[in-house]
Amino acid sequence: MCRSTPPDGKKESLVKNLSGGEQQRVAIARSLINNPKIIIADEPTANLDKKLSLEFIKTMQKLKQQNRTIIIATHDPLFFNLNFCDNIIEMKDGHI
Repeated sequence: MCRSTPPDGKKESLVKNLSGGEQQRVAIARSLINNPKIIIADEPTANLDKKLSLEFIKTMQKLKQQNRTIIIATHDPLFFNLNFCDNIIEMKDGHI
């Protein structure tokens, strides 16, 4: 994920001049740069295409293998069919 950020030709661009997806990638890279032990991600793939979303998921899987705690709030169906989560909590109609 970090290797794909920033997008080619935009290394010197201000974040405010990037697209939503590019901004999302920069935010993800910034959040991972210091190797946090706990990662909290709210809709991390919301502005990413499928390819970048899968790249993000692979990054999270690698971090999980390093015993990182990862909390993700998402409605992205790419997460639902993976053998990635230890616990899934579903909220529907305001109820858990």
